[in-house]
Formats: sequence, C-alpha cells, structure tokens
Amino acid sequence: MTITTTAARPKQDAVLAGAVELARAALQPVAEPGTVGEHLGFEALGERLGMHWFACLSAGYGGWRWGVSVARVPRGKVATVCETNLLPTADAVLAPEWLPYAERLAPGDLGAGDTLPYRADDPYLEAGFEASGEEEVDQMAFFELGLGRPRVLSAEGRDEAASRWYAGEGGPTSDVSVKASARCTTCGYFLPLPGALRATFGVCANEWSPSDGRVISLDHGCGAHSETEVDAPEPVSIGHPIVDEFAVDLEPALNQPKHEPTELPSDELNDEAPPEASEPVGQTSEATDAPPAHDAAEAAVAAEAVGVEEGEVAGSPGEAHAD
Repeated sequence: MTITTTAARPKQDAVLAGAVELARAALQPVAEPGTVGEHLGFEALGERLGMHWFACLSAGYGGWRWGVSVARVPRGKVATVCETNLLPTADAVLAPEWLPYAERLAPGDLGAGDTLPYRADDPYLEAGFEASGEEEVDQMAFFELGLGRPRVLSAEGRDEAASRWYAGEGGPTSDVSVKASARCTTCGYFLPLPGALRATFGVCANEWSPSDGRVISLDHGCGAHSETEVDAPEPVSIGHPIVDEFAVDLEPALNQPKHEPTELPSDELNDEAPPEASEPVGQTSEATDAPPAHDAAEAAVAAEAVGVEEGEVAGSPGEAHAD
C-alpha cells in the first residue's frame, strides 16, 4: 500500500489579501511614474505571508510584473510590506545565459585588430619541444620539424582540423571538386603539407584556381588542373556573306526641295563679282546705266513664260529706255 502526501496549500489571509492599496503605495518610490498597472491578483506564499501582483507598463519590460510581498504578525489586523520586486513571467524577454568571451566567439567572428584570450587548457594544443642543449638535436627539432614553440598541435587538434578541412570547400565533396575531371594528386600546382598531414592534404598554388592559397585534399579537384586538356572545337565553315536585296526597296526621290541661292553680303559680292556683272533683275540704280537690250528681252520672255504680267517685271525694255 502506497501512501502519497501532498503539501498543504497555505490558507488565504483576508487581511493580507485586502492590502492592495498598501502594496501599490509601496511601489511608487521604486517604479517609474506610470509603469504600475492594474492589480493582477494575490498569492498566498505561507502562513500570514502573501504576494500582490501588478502589471508592469514599462516599454522595455514586456511580460514582466511587479510583486509586493506582505505579511502580518500573529493575531495582527494590519499588513506590513516586506519587499518589492520586478519579476519576469514565462513570456518575458530575457537576456541569454552569459558565456565567457572565449566560448562566445564562433569561427569567422575574429576580425582585424581582435585578439583571442589565452586558453591554458586548450585541448587542441600540447606542450612543445624544449631545447636539449645538443646543437644537432635542437637544429633538427627547430628547423626541420617545426618545433621550438611553447605549444604545438595535439593529436586531437590535428584530427579536428583534418575532419573540418576534408568536409569543407577543400575536400572532395564540394561543388567545384565534384564537377572536376582530374584530382589534385596529379596537379603540378599541388604543394603537400609537411608532417602527418602530408598523406592527405596540401596547398594549392594555382592563381587560376578557386582554391588558390587554401588547404585542399589529394582527392580534391577543379577546372584549373595543370594536366587537363580540352579538345578544340572543329572550325565551322561559313560561306560568303549574302546581301538580301529584297529586304530594301529603292525608290527615286520625288519632289526634292529646291535649294535657293544664298545671298552674299554686299562687300563679298563686290569683291567676288566680275567687273562686267550687272545689278540683279528688278533692281536698277540711278548711278549706273540701264541694262543692255538683249538682257531685258530675255527677262521679258521669262516673265511671259510663267504668266507674270509685263508691268510687274522690273527692268523691262520700255522702262530701261525710259530711264
């Protein structure tokens, strides 16, 4: 037989539940003006102890509420304010959990001028080689093996880097590598990495490759392979150009506008005209003699041809003799 017990709920206290205005007055000194809203209810917290809840109207605290705890002494008829609080509800906007700066950064966040803090317990690093005092041994360690640093890459750090590189853009599953026809293991621009990673990775030195200057795997590939050869397309025979004469209709130009002679200034006319040039037809000068008779006759014949009355033509034979 199993007996389950439940904690007894505290009894409602009429004195504490009725101290609404007392609790509201306690919030006036601590809350900004106008941020204490309606009364949301009373909650019994224990024997002769309860909490009055008020809505928070502050724009920066959506989902929060004011809480004022009240209590009374045994057999007391007056409530006393214990403390005031501004507490969040389940819908309140809260700041994320604080993380150290070193753990907050993600790959790619570090920019120019940024500095990462020192991590003494970095699992990807281990103690480096210490100088032994023997010149040959130290020279081998420092210059050929790349040691001589306080810490070097550990086995865990090396495996993590290899997995990240192989699954990234420099591995065999990237779009560039999948569409390539040859692998980097036969490319002349492939520079193998030293050490344990030499059997799997290298660096691309081809400036025409999208992987130039990046770590790539041996089974990576791209279209800039040094040994790839593309078949040249056969030349296509193109005939002589054909002029489509039916697409253009040639028609004679009709009713072309007549170009009237341009009148020259009097100074240029006097300079360019020959000495025997006379005044224009229809204009007579008192200082000059009358035009010759044969010129006047030609002017009269031309006037009759176009239907102009004889009296409208200047410089007629009769007028010339009259002058």
